[in-house]
Amino acid sequence: QVQLVESGGGSVQPGGSLRLSCAASGSIVSINDMAWYRQAPGKQRELVATITRGGIVNYARSTEGRFTISRDTAKNTVYLQMNSLKAEDTAVYKCNADIFARGSWRHVPYWGQGTQVTVSS
Repeated sequence: QVQLVESGGGSVQPGGSLRLSCAASGSIVSINDMAWYRQAPGKQRELVATITRGGIVNYARSTEGRFTISRDTAKNTVYLQMNSLKAEDTAVYKCNADIFARGSWRHVPYWGQGTQVTVSS
């Protein structure tokens, strides 16, 4: 069984920073792309950032220059450093990873449970 567990969410004032972590565990053979998504109340889920196994990154236009995605391949962990946070960044943030698990025959997307980020003065 594979699990993704996020941590690092919380409440912060506008202009502040937070660092999210998402650790994958279980019977993992390999992980391809990893990503962060977010969903604010009443809004559709939005892709925040992605990182390939080789380290190529992409960002949503709304977060580029403020957020940084990174990963530790040895630890099966993806991070999201969020700086200059704005009220509109308030959302539940979820990680996603394409994982090849033992007993499987292909990479399958897995999701974390989500962590709340609230930006408010």
